[in-house]
This record gives sequence, C-alpha cells and structure tokens, in this order.
Amino acid sequence: MKVSKITIRRRLLLLLLLLVMLFAALVIRLAYVQLGQGAELSAKAEDSWRRNIPFSAKRGEISDRNGVTLAYNITTPTVMAIPVQIKDPKATARSLAPLLGMSEEQILKTITKRQSIVRLQPGGRKITMDKGQQIRDLALPGIVVAEDNKRYYPYGGLAAHILGFTGSYNQGLTGVEQKYDSQLNGMSGSISYLSDAGGRLMPGSSEKYVEPKDGLNLQLTIDKTIQSIMERELDQAMARLQANSAISIAMDPNSGEILAMASRPGYDPGNYQEYTAEVYNRNLPIWMTYEPGSTFKIITLAAALEEKKVNLNEGFFDPGFIKVAGASLRCWKRGGHGSQTFLQVVENSCNPGFVTLGQRLGKETLFKYIKDFGFGSKTGIDLSGEENGILFKLSQVGPVELATTSFGQGVSVTPIQQITAVSAAINGGKLYKPHVTKSWTNPDTGQIVDEVEPTVVRQVISEATSKQVRSALESVVANGTGGNAFIDGYRVGGKTGTAQKVVNGRYSTSEHIVSFIGFAPADDPKIVVYTAVDNPQGIQFGGVVAAPIVRNILTDALEYMEVPPRKDQMTKKYKYGETKIVTVPDLIGHSVQEIYEDLNMNFSLAKSGVGNIVINQAPKPGTRVESGSTIRIYMGQESEAGIEHDHSE
Repeated sequence: MKVSKITIRRRLLLLLLLLVMLFAALVIRLAYVQLGQGAELSAKAEDSWRRNIPFSAKRGEISDRNGVTLAYNITTPTVMAIPVQIKDPKATARSLAPLLGMSEEQILKTITKRQSIVRLQPGGRKITMDKGQQIRDLALPGIVVAEDNKRYYPYGGLAAHILGFTGSYNQGLTGVEQKYDSQLNGMSGSISYLSDAGGRLMPGSSEKYVEPKDGLNLQLTIDKTIQSIMERELDQAMARLQANSAISIAMDPNSGEILAMASRPGYDPGNYQEYTAEVYNRNLPIWMTYEPGSTFKIITLAAALEEKKVNLNEGFFDPGFIKVAGASLRCWKRGGHGSQTFLQVVENSCNPGFVTLGQRLGKETLFKYIKDFGFGSKTGIDLSGEENGILFKLSQVGPVELATTSFGQGVSVTPIQQITAVSAAINGGKLYKPHVTKSWTNPDTGQIVDEVEPTVVRQVISEATSKQVRSALESVVANGTGGNAFIDGYRVGGKTGTAQKVVNGRYSTSEHIVSFIGFAPADDPKIVVYTAVDNPQGIQFGGVVAAPIVRNILTDALEYMEVPPRKDQMTKKYKYGETKIVTVPDLIGHSVQEIYEDLNMNFSLAKSGVGNIVINQAPKPGTRVESGSTIRIYMGQESEAGIEHDHSE
C-alpha cells in the first residue's frame, strides 16, 4: 500500500512536535534541577565528599556555692589519622611510635584500616600539649592533631562522691557528672575538608570549621570550706577508730540545700581506676541503709508532741525494761533511769519511755508520721543511686514491732532520709526536698539560665511542736547523752544513736553503727550535721564516738559562717570527769592576796613583773576557758593598774 506524501508530512510534523516537547521538558527539568534544587544537591554532594575531624566541646565547669571551681577542663590534644592521605605508612608508624608509646606494628595496623578517620589509641588519646606540638612539627601527611579536653579535679578527692567522674570520652559516669551529663557535655564541633572517592584531599578545596558549643556551668549548693572541714574530721576519725566506714552530711534545714556530704573510704575522681568499683560507685550517704537507733526517737517525740500524747514535764518511771506482749525490751542503761520526767526520757534516750510514747500514738498514727517525715521512700535528691529504706508493712506491725520502731529498731533508713526528716522536725515542720544543684550558667554570657528553688514536700508538724522539739534536743546536749557535742558559746541541739548491726540475720553483740545528729543555733538552726560511723573499734556509743565529730564540724562551720556566739545558751550539766568551761574573771587592780582570799578561783596563777597590784592579765577578762587553766598576771604599782584598767575598759 502506497503512502501519500501528505501522510508522510503529517507524520514528520507529529514527530517534530514530539521531539520539541521532549526537548522542552528536558530544558524545564534541567532548569528546575539547576535553579530550584541546585543549592540542595550541591550541599548533598559536598556533604558526601566532606570528611570531619571532631573538636570536642568544653564540658561545663562545676563550682561550689561561692564560685570555687571543683571540676574544670584541661585542653589535651588527640592524634587522628586519615589512612588514604598517608603516603608512607611504615615511615609514619616509625616516626609516631616513640612519641605515642605504642609499637610500630600497632600504629601501622591502625593507620592502614579502610576507614575515613581513625584514632591512634591509646597512646594518642589526650596527650600533653608539648607532645602534640612535636607531632605537628613532623608534618606527617594524613596525621592530624585535634583538640580534646580532659577533666581535672583541683582538690583531689574533695566531694568525690558528689562530683563523680568522666570517662575517656568525657562522658559522665558517676555523681553529678553522670546525672547532668547532657547539660554539662555541650555539642562538639569539627574541622572538615573535601575528599574524592578514595578519601584524598580535593585540590583547591578549603577547610570548614564548625565551632563547638560548650556545656553549661553547674553551681552546687556545696560549700567547699564546710566540705573540707567535714572530710578532715572523717579522715581523722577513720584513722583513730579503724571503722569499716563513716559518713557525714551537712544541710541547711531551711531550704534542703546540702552544704557538705562525704563518706569514707573515699577516692580521687581524677584517678578513679586505682580504686575498686565498690568505693566509687556507692555514695554511702544516699545508698547505705541501716537501723538508725536512737536518732530515730526524734520522729517519735515529734509525733507524740504534735498529737498531744505527752507533756514533757510529766513523770515517768524506768525500771530498766518494759514488757510488751511477753517480750522484755530493755533500756540501754542497766537498772534503768528510775523516776524522771519525759524531758529527761529524751535527755537520757530512755527506751522504755519511747516505747510508751509509741503505744500512746498507736501504730496507724506513728507510721503515718514516719511516712510523712519521708521514711520508706526516696527523698528525690538529685544524685543517682538513692535507696528507699525499709519499713514494716502496717499489717505486719504488732505490739513488739510498734515498740521497737518507737526507738529506731526494726526499720531501715538512709542517712539522707534521716537528716531530711530531722531538719523538718526542727525547722518549723517543713519537709524539704534535699538537693545539691543550685544553678546553671551560660559559659559565654555568665547569665543564669536555670536556678533551683527550695521545694517544700509537705508540712509535717506545727511550728509550736517544732519549737518544743528544738528545746528538748538542746537539753539532750546540755544535760543528757549528747554532752560531747556541747560547744561553749553556741546553743546546740542533737541526739545520739547506737544501733546493733544485723549480721547473718541476727543482731550482732559486738558490731554497731553509732551516730549523732546536731544542729545550731538551737533556737534558729542554720546548719544541721549528721554523722554515722560503722563498727568503730573500742567504745561503741554514738555520744562517745559520733558526737565529738559533729561538735568539731559545727564549731568550725559556725565560725566560718560567721554565726556569732551567744551568752544565753543552756547551762551544761557536767558529768564526773568532764572539764568545765568557765569565764576568766577580771583580776586587774587586785593584789595576789585578794585574789586568793576573795575570788573563787578555778585557775592556776603565773606571775610576771614586780609590784603588789595586777596591772594586766592573759587571757583577758571574760574569755571562756577550761577550768584549771593558767592565768598569767603582770604585777606593778597601783597607779599603773589604774591606767591599765581604765585602758582595758
């Protein structure tokens, strides 16, 4: 069949139109790709060609409440290799081996890996600045010295269990370093370059620098000075007592801020590898659980006063034991305390008296207060590893369990629960959530980006009840078992604790955890300190072992905090063998004969000079010293005495 010329022309025209349309579509597509998606595709291409050399961000610094830096960073170079850019691997390995402390074979194996970038580990990780410069000076192709950071703790083991430590890649592993790792860590930067498919540097390409974003700075509630005082006392106690362990916590009872927290054995976070995991992983003040003993009696006392189940002036007779459901629960004092008031029950830490308070309250009411004071659940402190403690289930509480709980046996608590609860008992009745974080700061601007405010969990008892508790505990220190915590010039309240340890399911007769909790000033507490010692050698009583430790911490802390001494403290009841603290009298203007005849002297005299009248003395009048101390008197004539005396006034 013959096709006409007209048909052929039509077909050619249609084909031409089709080709024009296809070409137009191609032009449009190319224009779209070039103009519409060009930037995006170029970026993707460049990204596929680009190789990154990481630059670590600076980890945020950690400081105490006064701005003293407790953890910061030291710049430490890290050596990396780009295998495809290394021209002579053997020569490169030979040059690097002596500087990195690695074998040539080990380096050669690393730098010939089929990877874009490799780290020369372990020798090239966090090296010194001098060594980093030496490697730069070698100008080895494919070898890069990048910046890295190493964590540094300038005060060694101070506050180690709070701070924690970081791993080889600056990741937080324990303490606040782990708890707030993401906030402290920041975002790493990099230097990047363009390479071909073989990883070789593209000619004419430029490096691109992405600046790292440093982590936030963390300010703690810890006070470095109080922390140092506490750790000094724990070190001395461990050396003197040869105990299994010792813990201590200092808290501001009016906010829940932790002023100091320490335990022994301790460790140095900068060299944590030299210690067992048992030491650095267990923050004993929040992890350790044990029966509290008599420090728990503060809770029973507070509950009984709040519920008006006791008048502290009410009489009570202690024969040395109390019968409960056929069981005989004994007082710590053989033969008992005899007739006493309930205030003296508190002063003497009399078990039968506290059993009576528990019975008056009943199990439902007592356990309600125990839980309201925070026992049996975590306090929520911003540190990892906190334990709950253990309480009897109410259905399991019979007369004996109620009785033993009343004086701190049969329950298990943590030190942080204990100090938090007692703080509530003495601060007006408010249970605060304890915390070690104070604020977060932007390292570039210095602006505070977040601040932790005190959190009141609940009101447990009234201010009136709290005032009675404070007064009773002040009496414990002045007149009772807490006498070794007495500080002349300061009103101190506190309570002793001695608890038998449970060993193999039985109460040990030879191993105890002894404790003391003290606070000052007793009428307006600024600081509360709890200390517990596990199995000290020798005498095992909280008043003998733990109370002096708390006294020493409080004495130095109160002076440091500039809390002024007072003259209105409760008069101390001295026991046999204790040395009284007395006031130095004014001897100026008196003769030696008058001093011996007219003054009730509790001192020894040492004379200097000639004459018949005292013209000066040391220590000065009004100074508080131990009875029997020596006063040096300086003798002269009466006219001299008048001048000197007028001057001293």
